[in-house]
Amino acid sequence: MNDTSDIQFEVRGRAGFITLNRPKALNALTLPMIEAMDARLAVWATDPAVDAVVVRGAGERAFCAGGDVRAIWQAGKDGDSLTRDFFRAEYRLNRRIKVFAKPYVAVLDGITMGGGVGVSVHGSHRVATERTLFAMPETRIGLFPDVGASHFLPRLAGKLGLYLGLTGARLKAADALYAGVATHYVDSARLPELEEALAAKGADVGAALAGVTSDPGPAPLVRHRAAIDGCFVGVTVEGIIAALEDAGGDWAATTLEALRAASPTSLKITAEELRRGARLEFDACMSMEFRLSQACLARHDSYEGIRAAVIDKDNAPSWQPAALADVGAEMVAAHFAPPPGGDLTFD
Repeated sequence: MNDTSDIQFEVRGRAGFITLNRPKALNALTLPMIEAMDARLAVWATDPAVDAVVVRGAGERAFCAGGDVRAIWQAGKDGDSLTRDFFRAEYRLNRRIKVFAKPYVAVLDGITMGGGVGVSVHGSHRVATERTLFAMPETRIGLFPDVGASHFLPRLAGKLGLYLGLTGARLKAADALYAGVATHYVDSARLPELEEALAAKGADVGAALAGVTSDPGPAPLVRHRAAIDGCFVGVTVEGIIAALEDAGGDWAATTLEALRAASPTSLKITAEELRRGARLEFDACMSMEFRLSQACLARHDSYEGIRAAVIDKDNAPSWQPAALADVGAEMVAAHFAPPPGGDLTFD
């Protein structure tokens, strides 16, 4: 096995295996992990000994809980280039996965959020287990759904993508399958069997999965689908909130609570991001997201959101502006302007 402390690579049979190996940090991605994974995928893309790639997380709690936002927060405070370098490298990795020509199997066994979505959802196969917990919770920390979310969320059925992107709602396995985030379900106890089958069958991932997949049961999201499509059809975030207030009931109340806890600026730039992303090709989406990342990290809310959720853990962010009405169209548009250091490229 060729490994570093935080990420491991192994070729077993006909498959290359990647293990995100920071279980105490819920396998959150660091810049060295991203760079190592990108480089290895570039090699495996043309390696005739590797017919498929499998990516998994160490431990039983998480596939990958996201990027190392603590390090990004500190870098922003220190004026370090990590605030640019991390996102540039991460988005290039996301694109490599999107265009990877061989089967790419992500095993979403546990928490799968933020950056963990970026190293899974763009692959050909996403395997959920009974421990899967998917979410894009970025609006809660003053950021926006990224890692290609501007491309995949608008392409989910109905208004599911806008709902997930604005609220950060959490999906378990059945809902992840229903939404199209996951493609298959396998009980976690059978994952070793799946890995052996993938190593043996290589590119014939369908045959490897056929012997171990099962039904996770009904998706709770189904009963809220009509309400989601009805309430999240609004042109503005204010319109969505008004529709939820009119709808009433427990689900609407819970959804309103999630929206009111989020950064008002994040809500408005996310709504605009997903509106634009619905019309853009993947590379253009990633370039747009890089602009958004640099704009957010030049402003208050991202640092305040990460502070409240990760650093001090008081869960009491003080957003600026604090009200949706104070987030004007010019402020939103400014987030989509080219960053001072130049746009993202894929050289």
